[in-house]
Amino acid sequence: MNKFASLKDLVLSLESDFEKFYDKNNSAAGTRIRKGMLDIKKMAQDIRLEVQDLKNKEA
Repeated sequence: MNKFASLKDLVLSLESDFEKFYDKNNSAAGTRIRKGMLDIKKMAQDIRLEVQDLKNKEA
């Protein structure tokens, strides 16, 4: 469950950058969003692989 909390924290940490990018047209915030989304993608893949491994061990 710790990885879920980390993923949730990462998503929430990007909230202000989304507001800055979409509401204030801050291009630096867009760069931070892209980096954060890449981190989310990597973390999601790690969680996905862990779940698959645990599922396969049970079978």
